[in-house]
Amino acid sequence: MRSLLPLLLIAAAAFAAPTIPADSIAKKGELLFADDFSGTPDKRWVRVVDTFKVADGALLGTQTRVKDEPSKDGKSVIKAHAAVYGLEVPTKDSVVEVRIKLDGASMVDVELDDRKYTAAHYGHICRAQVRYDAKTKKGSVQIIDERDGGMKNETRAMLQDPARKAEAQKLLVGRSATFPADVKPGEWQTLVVEIVDDQIRV
Repeated sequence: MRSLLPLLLIAAAAFAAPTIPADSIAKKGELLFADDFSGTPDKRWVRVVDTFKVADGALLGTQTRVKDEPSKDGKSVIKAHAAVYGLEVPTKDSVVEVRIKLDGASMVDVELDDRKYTAAHYGHICRAQVRYDAKTKKGSVQIIDERDGGMKNETRAMLQDPARKAEAQKLLVGRSATFPADVKPGEWQTLVVEIVDDQIRV
């Protein structure tokens, strides 16, 4: 995917969430991709961390790599990782619209990456993450700048170094924003993520 301009999340006051734009910031144009999972999934899907199956017109994903484990040959470590199903669809300013249902899961997200961008881990640019906390029965949406945030190579290395973790946390201030959201577990809902220049609206 083509690189987006830097994603800047500007807080109005001390760590206050940015103002939510009342109207769409993007207008739908040419349809670049669609899949209703009514048959064989489109061949453009990329199985990154493949714990998915298609059933009853839906793509079902479950995180199975929940903790670091040794590989079968014992020579490396298989890292914990979310289930990931991706697309190689070139885009810049865009609208991503998906139907989601948290049916036992606590989180789902739409992430934009640029595999050619090497200054961030695996080309991570930004993501919009929908969460539901079963204990508090509260939902939220978090917008995360990964390109210049926690996935930036230098910052990520600092986060993995216990001696520099606190220093790295300071660099992450303002690189994400969390908003309350009416997430209904077990029900289908529509998630729309709009990207225009350095802005994102969910």
